[in-house]
Amino acid sequence: MPRLILGSASPRRLELLAQIGLVPDDVRPPDIDETPQKGELPRDYVRRIAAAKVAAVQAEPEDVVLCADTTVALGRRIMGKPADAAEAEAFLRALSGRRHRVITAVAVKRGDRQWLRDVVTTVAVKRLGPPEIAAYLASGDWQGKAGGYAIQGPAGAFIPWINGSFTAVVGLPLAEAAGLLVAAGYPVYGGGA
Repeated sequence: MPRLILGSASPRRLELLAQIGLVPDDVRPPDIDETPQKGELPRDYVRRIAAAKVAAVQAEPEDVVLCADTTVALGRRIMGKPADAAEAEAFLRALSGRRHRVITAVAVKRGDRQWLRDVVTTVAVKRLGPPEIAAYLASGDWQGKAGGYAIQGPAGAFIPWINGSFTAVVGLPLAEAAGLLVAAGYPVYGGGA
């Protein structure tokens, strides 16, 4: 049976894999430059980053490597992980009362083959008042989260609806990830290799 390697330091991605009964044999977060290129569109950006991450993970030819990248897109603007509370506040103010897209790309490799899918989910954020934004910033939950929020945390109260994949907004679209793992020959649904 091939070994499963998760190329991510995200505890959320580990939790999501566990939700479908998968525990990686190893976790190897790659160290790559995630700076958007000038004029790069959000969907192109996450696809490029996910592909770069999976390519950067060292693995044996029979290992199956899974990587993902998530960004929040407000129009053509890429909202990555905020550098500090001030940037997180600016993101929340920009998202307040509007719809945006959360785009997650998943990349899987085995040997010299690579599979890539992206999932786009539309998310509505209610109009946020200063007390809500201040309380959320004080919680620290925004740290390390694309767009400055996490739908599975306290900010879930800010989101009246989504159209698309909840798990993709969290950071790993499970249906697509499972499909890519199966394509790579990983026995997601049991049965030995």
